[in-house]
Amino acid sequence: LSGGQQQRVAIARALVKNPKVLLADEPTGNLDESMRDEIMEVLETQWKEHGLTFVMVTHDSALAKKAPRLATIRKGRITVTENEAAAKAR
Repeated sequence: LSGGQQQRVAIARALVKNPKVLLADEPTGNLDESMRDEIMEVLETQWKEHGLTFVMVTHDSALAKKAPRLATIRKGRITVTENEAAAKAR
């Protein structure tokens, strides 16, 4: 399996038991943009319809902008900001 295929399988395996919390380190890092968007739609459905708490580490700013709450670590400091537009979309 390619890296992207392995990543999609890992996400599917994580979601199959309907967890309450999902921790993901760069969940779309090995995916192209269209597959990234598809995976994020699936995850978004899980948190909107099934109450999934999704904690994600990413360097993808487009992905981060979709999060209702964003914690940023810079120079050893953690800053938490609310993304009102994303929160309303939830």
